[in-house]
Amino acid sequence: MKERVLITDKLDPACAQLLRQSGYEVDDETGRSAEQLQDAADGAVGWIVRSGTQITPELINAAPALRVIGRAGVGVDNIDLTEATRRGVVVINAPEGNTVSTAEHACAMMLSLARRIPEANRSMRDGEWDRKRFVGTELYGKTLGIVGVGRVGRNVAERMSGFGMRVLGADPVVSPDVAKESGVELVTVDELVAQADVISLHAPLTSSTTGMFDAELLGKCREGVLIVNCARGGLIDESALFDALESGHVGGAGLDVYSNEPVGESLRALIGRPDVVCTPHIAASTAEAQQKVAVQVTEQVVRGLRGEPVATPVNASAIRLSSRPEVKPFVSLAETLGRIVARLNAPHAIKRVTVCGAGDIPRTAREVLTVGALAGVLGELLDDRVNLVNAEALADEAGLPVHSDSVSTAENFHHFVEVLLDTDGGPRSIRGAMFGDSDARIVALDGYEMELRPAGTLLFYRNVDRPGMLAAVGAVVAEANVNIGAMVLGRKDPGSPALTVMRLDEPLDARELARLGGIEGLEDVRQVNI
Repeated sequence: MKERVLITDKLDPACAQLLRQSGYEVDDETGRSAEQLQDAADGAVGWIVRSGTQITPELINAAPALRVIGRAGVGVDNIDLTEATRRGVVVINAPEGNTVSTAEHACAMMLSLARRIPEANRSMRDGEWDRKRFVGTELYGKTLGIVGVGRVGRNVAERMSGFGMRVLGADPVVSPDVAKESGVELVTVDELVAQADVISLHAPLTSSTTGMFDAELLGKCREGVLIVNCARGGLIDESALFDALESGHVGGAGLDVYSNEPVGESLRALIGRPDVVCTPHIAASTAEAQQKVAVQVTEQVVRGLRGEPVATPVNASAIRLSSRPEVKPFVSLAETLGRIVARLNAPHAIKRVTVCGAGDIPRTAREVLTVGALAGVLGELLDDRVNLVNAEALADEAGLPVHSDSVSTAENFHHFVEVLLDTDGGPRSIRGAMFGDSDARIVALDGYEMELRPAGTLLFYRNVDRPGMLAAVGAVVAEANVNIGAMVLGRKDPGSPALTVMRLDEPLDARELARLGGIEGLEDVRQVNI
């Protein structure tokens, strides 16, 4: 009797065809209710979905024979990874299938803006013949700035280099050598916007990148710059973009993604502008991309069902190891430390990551400390798709050097975990320790000794060590009606600059953070949500 594989979202026919050719029975009915899915799951050995089916713990437990789940795409937030891992079910995704399609769409946006093709097309359809009105600009010899030099960004660079463009890139993780292979010269974001005639966004949406192209950064761009966003809508402050287009400082925008989708009335004025080329989040929507994703995930599912190694596992040995009671607290601590130090380091580029475990950390925990820390660092800089399985592979792809260290003694503690970043803004480090089985604490930051639980909203700032500084900060926080739950002050010597960390009951908004940044004697104000 043939083993059965479920397909419960609409996929390219290549998926079912490949499964049948591999000797499996295919159940590809879509649109089932939760009850119908439970019935169908019983007896299935494999399950392939897109984003429509929510594979809950209940559904996983309704499928006692299930061995592999495949996600045709990148994100796996519709699959309960914890339950799948507990059950020993391998979860696989298809992260590369839409790379070329998205890159080509971004290039098409640039050409459409530069040559004003959509406007000219509309004019012709209206019966006009106005050649003077649609004088465009050549991309040859111009400078392209790519924010986010990952797979898609590098594909864009390679294609637009063929148009004779000089290509700059900004990325906090990718190494200069990896960027150079695609013809990209790495610079800072500020250097990029100051030089680029065209800017294409390919960064993930994180706490560091949300709203990064705000009025201030748009104001630093070259007059008449063209901006293309086929990545995430939240990267651009759309109100600020409208104002910059209105003033003429930004010459045009190509948008495939938006802060709210489907687009509502609040964005009608923006997308209705003649200098905006807009599409409804279709950069990855090509027949070829859909087929590539379907084939990629199906091939991996078949390999997984046969007990062969798979190329794109989302959960595997690192996740299973980290779930052990004696390991989980240390891995969680390492990931939290990595996330915090990466957030504090932004926007500086990271040149090297070093993870150190000291003292009486269990041997099994030491094996995954580096992976945990990397998942935190890259999760903050890239996005939530980073996990314990793919963190090392993503670092390797970016050319980011990663080192592990282990020492037997831990100075004043039984043990500690330390994450150190070598960056273009100088070294950054954070150290943490476990007190008991579940009490994680930061015990040092950039050489400042302290003790604070990394939970909730943490406010970090450096200040001149003089009377009145705490009162000035406290006044702003109090006016925001936010309570301070805990606070630590670290200083190396009396009179030297101090480092203060507050744990707040709720986050401060951007306006209040700006007020703190304006206090004389305060600098490097950062807010991190754990």
